[in-house]
Amino acid sequence: MPSFQDALALMEAWTESESLRRHMRAVEVAMRAYARRFGQDEELWAMAGVLHDMDYEKYPEAHPYRGVEELRRLGYPEEVLEAILGHASHTGVPRKSLMAKALFAMDEPTGLITAAVYVRPDRSILGLELPSLMKKFKDKAFAKGVNREEIKMGAQDLGVPLEEHMAFVLAAMKENAELLGLA
Repeated sequence: MPSFQDALALMEAWTESESLRRHMRAVEVAMRAYARRFGQDEELWAMAGVLHDMDYEKYPEAHPYRGVEELRRLGYPEEVLEAILGHASHTGVPRKSLMAKALFAMDEPTGLITAAVYVRPDRSILGLELPSLMKKFKDKAFAKGVNREEIKMGAQDLGVPLEEHMAFVLAAMKENAELLGLA
């Protein structure tokens, strides 16, 4: 089975955009944190996070199918592939596993958190607090591309109250602020 380092190298080979790379790393760190919380395989969950959008830049019309096809060819576990397929609502692939539910639940919140950091005067996540983040969540004009309904559905499917989920993802991203370029 490929290692996390293999997955990271693959993501970097397929993705030129620094912002998309940072997004996938943000999802990875949130997946790692939830894997620890739920007693799951952290490396496996991190792979799903870091690879979930690997084909988005090169094959937007075939996302996530093209990436999953390559991952299958390279021997990645089916659980990771199913989670990646399920994170994109348009595929219609049901999110059955806890990993798949978690991946779906991480995608949109990481984008909202990153957007909230970018409008801060210091552009640092370290001072971003939950009340401010939830205010941004409720402001439909802020980060319009972030699907609030998917955030709510993701937290619900994961069995975590919305504010607790947002606080958890925020904390995971804060712990990795340097890696994510958000310090």
